[in-house]
Amino acid sequence: MSPIATAVATSESARLDVDVLVIGGGPAGTTAATTLARRGWKVLLLEKDVHPRFHIGESLLPMNLPILERLGVLEQVRAMGTLKLGADFPVHDAEDTTHVFRFDRALDPKFGYAFQVRRSEFDAMLFDNARANGVDARMRVKVESLVHDADGRPTGAVARDAEGGRLDVAMRYLVDASGRDTFLGSKLKLKRKSAKHQSAAIFSHFRGVQRRDGDDAGNITVDRFEYGWYWLIPLGDDVMSVGAVCFPEYLKQRQGLDNEAFLMRTLLRTPSVASRMAGAERVAPVHATGNYSYACTRMTGPGWVMAGDAYAFIDPVFSSGVYLGMNSAEQAADVVDGALRDPSSERALQRAMERRLRRGLRHFSWFIHRFTTPVMQRLFAAPRNDWQLEQAVISMLAGDVFDNPAVLRRLRLFRLVYAVNAIAIAPAALRGWFARRRQVREQFRGDTLHEGNP
Repeated sequence: MSPIATAVATSESARLDVDVLVIGGGPAGTTAATTLARRGWKVLLLEKDVHPRFHIGESLLPMNLPILERLGVLEQVRAMGTLKLGADFPVHDAEDTTHVFRFDRALDPKFGYAFQVRRSEFDAMLFDNARANGVDARMRVKVESLVHDADGRPTGAVARDAEGGRLDVAMRYLVDASGRDTFLGSKLKLKRKSAKHQSAAIFSHFRGVQRRDGDDAGNITVDRFEYGWYWLIPLGDDVMSVGAVCFPEYLKQRQGLDNEAFLMRTLLRTPSVASRMAGAERVAPVHATGNYSYACTRMTGPGWVMAGDAYAFIDPVFSSGVYLGMNSAEQAADVVDGALRDPSSERALQRAMERRLRRGLRHFSWFIHRFTTPVMQRLFAAPRNDWQLEQAVISMLAGDVFDNPAVLRRLRLFRLVYAVNAIAIAPAALRGWFARRRQVREQFRGDTLHEGNP
C-alpha cells in the first residue's frame, strides 16, 4: 500500500495521494469506501452535494440488512427506520382484495423483514460511518476530470470545492459511485437508455395518509393504475412517501397543471389510493423526474469499477435501488482490494463481478419490464405457490437474486408460467406488449431533481 499522505496546500491548489478515490457519497459510495478503509487502504470519498438532503428510494429490502450489519450500522437503521414486514399489492376486484407478500415466507429467508427510511437521515448516517471508519470523506467537492497513464488507467483526478479551490488527487484505483451522474458513463460515452423500458415519476411526502392495520402498517404498497403504478411508503412521524411511476406519455398530460395539481389528480383517480389520501397534508415539495431506465455498456475497466446507479438504474417498482447499489459496492470493494494486492488478478475479479451483477439485474429487470402488463396483473391477482413459485417471487422481492440456486431455478420456471398465461390471454398480452414498446420511444422533459437523484 502507499504510505498515508496528507494534503499539501499551496496558494492555488492542494494535492492528495491515496490508494482509492470513490466518486459519490450515497449508499453505494459510502459502502465501498467503508469496506476498503476497513481493509487498510487509504480512501478518499468525494461527494459533490451535502448531507442531509432529500432523496427518494426510501424502501430497503431484507437483503440490505446483512450489508448494514457488516458496516456496523444495522442498529442505527433499526432505530431510525419503520419496520417493513412485506409488500402489499391491491387487486381492484369486487372485494377490494389486497395480497400481502410477507418476507418471512421467502425461500430460506435470512431476514424476514426490512425497514423504510428517510434517505436524508440514512445517507447522512452512512457518510458519517465512513468517516468513523477512517475514510477521508468530503462534501461539496466535485470531480471534474481524470488523468490517465499511457495504458489508459486513471491515475489522477482534478476536483474543486464549492469555493473554487482545486484538489489534485493521485490514486491507484477509481470507484465510480456517482449515481445518475454516471461520471465515467458520461465521460466515456457508455450510458445507454433502456431499449425495453422507460418511465417517469412524480412524488412527494405527506402527513396523515391512512396506513394498513396491525402488523402491515409499515408495509410498502404497490398499487397499479392504467398509466403505471403507485408507491406508498410509510416513514416515521406519520409521514408517508407517495408517488406514481408513470408512462412518459401520461406525464406529458400535465400541460397547464403545476406538479402538485397533477400529482393529486393522479393519486385521486384510483379509489384504493384516493381513500387513503383523504385528509392528507403535503409536507415536502413535489418532484418529477424521468429517464429512469438505463445501463452502461461496461461496468469495469483498467483501474476502475462502477457501483450502483453509476452503472445502471431500473424502474424502482421492487425497491431494489439501494440494495443493488450497496451490494454492487461490496463487490466493487472486493475487486479493488484484490487488484491492489495482486494486479494480475484484476481482470478475472472484474469479470466475476460483472457476471454476478448482470445476472441479478436480469432477474429484477425481467419482472419490472412486465409488471404493468395484463399477464403479470393476472398472475399477481391470484398468486399460487405451486412448485414454491410464490415463495421464489417473495425471495426476489426480498433481493435474493444473486446466489441462491433454489430461487434462481424457480424464477426461470416462473417465466414459463408467464408464457403459458400470455398464450391464454394472447390478445390482451399483445396489446400490453405494444403499449410497453410505445413508451420506450417517449421522452420526458421537466426533471426537477439534480442528476444524482434518485
